[in-house]
Amino acid sequence: MRPEVALPVLLPLLSGAISLLFWRSRPVQRFLGVGGNLALLVVSLWLFVGVMEEGYITLEMGGWPAPFGIVLVADALSAVMVLMTAIIGLLMGIYSLATTGRGHEKFGYYPLMHLLLAGVAGAFLTGDIFNLYVWFEVMLVASFALMILGGERAQMEGAIKYVTLNLLASIIFLTAVGLTYGTVGTLNMADIALRLDAAEHSGMVEVLAVMYMVAFGIKAAAFPLFFWLPASYHTPPVAVSALFAALLTKVGVYSLFRVFTLVFDQSMEYLQDIMLWAAAITMVTGVLGAAAQFEFRRILSFHIVSQIGYMLLGLALYTPLAIAGGVFAVLHNMVVKTNLFLISGITHRLLGTYQLKKMGGLYRERPWLAVAFFFSAFSLAGIPPLSGFFAKFVIVRAGIEAEAYVVTGIALAVGFMTLYSMVKLWNEVFWKTLPEDNQVPENVTPGGDDGRLIKPSLGMMYFPVMMLAAATLMIGIFAEPIMQTMNLVGDQLLAPEHYIEAVLGVTPGNEAEWIDQVTAPQEGAQREGGAP
Repeated sequence: MRPEVALPVLLPLLSGAISLLFWRSRPVQRFLGVGGNLALLVVSLWLFVGVMEEGYITLEMGGWPAPFGIVLVADALSAVMVLMTAIIGLLMGIYSLATTGRGHEKFGYYPLMHLLLAGVAGAFLTGDIFNLYVWFEVMLVASFALMILGGERAQMEGAIKYVTLNLLASIIFLTAVGLTYGTVGTLNMADIALRLDAAEHSGMVEVLAVMYMVAFGIKAAAFPLFFWLPASYHTPPVAVSALFAALLTKVGVYSLFRVFTLVFDQSMEYLQDIMLWAAAITMVTGVLGAAAQFEFRRILSFHIVSQIGYMLLGLALYTPLAIAGGVFAVLHNMVVKTNLFLISGITHRLLGTYQLKKMGGLYRERPWLAVAFFFSAFSLAGIPPLSGFFAKFVIVRAGIEAEAYVVTGIALAVGFMTLYSMVKLWNEVFWKTLPEDNQVPENVTPGGDDGRLIKPSLGMMYFPVMMLAAATLMIGIFAEPIMQTMNLVGDQLLAPEHYIEAVLGVTPGNEAEWIDQVTAPQEGAQREGGAP
């Protein structure tokens, strides 16, 4: 019995349920917003340490053995992703104390946040393809509700675009799950991997691979169906935008890494060119969209799309180094992109706007905020010695080794164009003088605090920003030990037989015998009219 695998899912659900019970008590909800996420961080660290020591940790729910029952599986990739989810969740809980109004708290902000974290952790830990779909839907419900809190017109318009495209992805995903079960008769991902290798209908296998790639590509905001993200992420409260930027698209990326290294590892050669050029076009369209924007959060939203391209490039190159670089890019982006959204929230608090032409002067008034922005923004652009440099360096090196020179050149060019956007933000928000015609609300002093809030509340906004800014610097300085973990992730993903052995107990070379043993009782039960 390994409870540490289930606790990252159960704790947020428990915290959310208690928050819902005490929906009239603002102090209890706020306490759970931090305390519950702190507990999530503790159990995530427990899981991470266990995986680093043992390689794989599994838990069969209800005592039903795989593949008949639901199984939770933690390997290096899922352990890293769950740990990052817990870190982001805790920092968002602290930041939300200063930015979430009574109206949002009254209508379920904290229960929805916990539900979202549970959905994300469940997606990272499930070993069952149908339950991956279920956790996606949990995330979709929670994120849609968070997005419309406040009920402003822009929020509703963004939410409609967001939910429409994501429902399309869900339909494709669910259809693919049904076809998968009809083809191989199982939903356990390790079991699917074994059976698809022996499947007679290779054409159906390729159809399924394309369907999963499209569904997860939409969830990850990859080209061509990415436009729901920049149309929606700038509309909700800034803490919600930051939480979405950190987690939602990363679950789509994780699913692509998981499915196309475990289930469809034999199909990657067929799909490699498609995914390679999709990654390149995603990078280019995202960075060009950002260059054309002059609203802080819209620029950051387009750059989420652009950076997704680097992650997909790591998967498309499909070498151990490239996979490691792609996961490194995910980790780096969760830190940096979250921080940039949080900084945009502070600048809005200080200046009363997200429009760049109405901003300025914060370098002189808030130098520490300027330093935090500098680290995060230039890390996103890949400037050494920050985390983004090493993530991009590993991917570029893997591209050169794979002789994918054109796509690698595009990745380098996009890095320079990202630098252009970050310099534009630096100049407009921090360096230039505050325009005299800035229509700042009466209760906001340019370069000062919001008169409606006491100074400690602004301090609670600064704390997560400084922690994340320090993290991107530390990741860059201590890149070698982090890269060792990423190499472990890459080695595990490209050796799916070890995942299968951990889940099913099947040693390499005995797959056919195991399939016969499992299939025979099922067929006998079906002939007798009973359940397997």
